[in-house]
Amino acid sequence: MKTAISYVRVSSQQQGRSGLGLEAQREAIARFAQAEGIEIVSTFAEVETGKGADALDRRPQLAAALAAARKAKCPVIVSKLDRLSRDVHFISGLMAQRVAFIVAELGADADPFMLHLYAALAEKERSLISERTRVALAAKKAQGVQLGNRKNLADAQAKGAAINAEKASAFAAKVLPIIDGIPGSLNTKAKELNLRGIPTATGNGAWTAKTVQRIMQRAA
Repeated sequence: MKTAISYVRVSSQQQGRSGLGLEAQREAIARFAQAEGIEIVSTFAEVETGKGADALDRRPQLAAALAAARKAKCPVIVSKLDRLSRDVHFISGLMAQRVAFIVAELGADADPFMLHLYAALAEKERSLISERTRVALAAKKAQGVQLGNRKNLADAQAKGAAINAEKASAFAAKVLPIIDGIPGSLNTKAKELNLRGIPTATGNGAWTAKTVQRIMQRAA
């Protein structure tokens, strides 16, 4: 069986503490590896931004994944290209590390040229979003809107948190009868939910014992 190293990353401490982003990436890589007949021999996880020319220096787990892959003479698998970076220069530098990369989302046959192309598109998209945001903020400022008001920001964050909590509780109440109707352990319930095609709260990713447990605890 072919072997590979997996690498997962989130860019914020909040995502890292929740485990949701990392968990979804691990599940995507696991599904891809199973379909392709690849054994994941080691996984490296990181909570760090992918921005900046010195990104690799600030991402010791990625450096460790590269070293492990070179030693094992196997590729590094990521769930999506942006888990490496959206920066073309950074991706080009990684391609020179003498380690093959596989992006689960793009398939096993995506060659380095395709990875460069997708990275260029992602970088352009980020640039366009940044420019649109700058123009929108400038327009608001010209209209006399006070930007950066901490009271307004705190109120907005509180309202957003309340809305998210309400949505989560509503989803838990909706899906709990289905979960209760599935006999067995948390793992058994999660597998059955995936087989039935029941979407998770985010609409992507797969059910796990942990996500089932969270739903049951929230509903309780």
